[in-house]
Amino acid sequence: MSDSTAFVGARIFDGEEWHEEAALLVSGTRCDGIVARKSVPADAHIRPVDGTTIVPGFVDMQVNGGGGAMFNADPSVETIATICAAHARFGTTALLVTLISDTPDTTKKAIAAAVKAGERCVPGFAGLHLEGPHLAPARKGAHDKRHFRSMQDDDLQVLVDARKRLPALMTTVAPEAVSREQVRAMADAGIVVSLGHSDIDCRTAMDYAAAGASMTTHLFNAMSPLAHREPGLVGAALATPSLSASLIADGFHVDPVAIAIAMRAKTGPGRLCLITDSMAPLGTSTDRFELNGRVIKRAGGRLTLEDGTLAGADIDMAGSVRFMHDAVGTSPAEALRMAGLYPAEVLGLSARKGRLTQGHDADFAVMDESGTVTATAIGGEFVFKA
Repeated sequence: MSDSTAFVGARIFDGEEWHEEAALLVSGTRCDGIVARKSVPADAHIRPVDGTTIVPGFVDMQVNGGGGAMFNADPSVETIATICAAHARFGTTALLVTLISDTPDTTKKAIAAAVKAGERCVPGFAGLHLEGPHLAPARKGAHDKRHFRSMQDDDLQVLVDARKRLPALMTTVAPEAVSREQVRAMADAGIVVSLGHSDIDCRTAMDYAAAGASMTTHLFNAMSPLAHREPGLVGAALATPSLSASLIADGFHVDPVAIAIAMRAKTGPGRLCLITDSMAPLGTSTDRFELNGRVIKRAGGRLTLEDGTLAGADIDMAGSVRFMHDAVGTSPAEALRMAGLYPAEVLGLSARKGRLTQGHDADFAVMDESGTVTATAIGGEFVFKA
């Protein structure tokens, strides 16, 4: 008797191509591949999902909170599990829980919690993103600059040691606070180094890319802009082939026209990747919360500090995919790749995540005609059903 389950009746996107009149085969925690409906094994367990679309689970590289929880407020395994469960409702099956610039003690607690989450195989947890504290005050955004500091040898060693115990580790740094040699050491240790919250010039950013930085954080936001005589970090992100760039697609952080220009301008193999940069309210009705003792208000699809500064985003990944298609004009396939395959490649997880092909993790989202997620599976098990 086969232990294979065949999901039939859906249009299926495998991460590269669309499949019609096909079935997704799953055995245990892995995909067995996509076959024509008529080729489904006779002894497979049939799961009808008529009229839906099945897509690879989303991979989010910047998640500060969700389900009412903020990682900064309580850096624990329980918080990570709450955040992952909240995002699974919107199709995210792998995420980097993110710590916004904080004290050395909180950073150590965050690393310890992330290590435990990995050991306990918390569904949806893919690693840790430390956004700061080695950032530039000139581009602080919603970060509390009191926590900013230049990277020291012991800071570097903490990160190198953490990478050995985590499935993935990303850190956002500013060249104003981190040396090229430190970037090289982090990259050599397998840490994804992203440039952000920085006012550096374009040539310096390119130098740091040559030293091993492979990402830029939330393109256009909290970074030196593209100008005709000084292209800034934005220009470096778009013009440097090796740099990928994360992007918040909510209509508030970046205008759709600017996103479309970036899509046309970006040279590869680096990619534009969607992130939510989400906070505690995701999946809840709350209208305010705190970050480092400061109140953040939720209104009209925006999260802002008292002075109006954007403080993260109030959008989920499925909503980001819809925005890319509806407001920017991106094809559904490319928007889905920006939310799944491309982030998985950046993080070195593409052998398991971002595709629904044989041998990949059975992480997928089921969506209705409107693009709303109605079910999410991680490792072949449904963790959310509407």
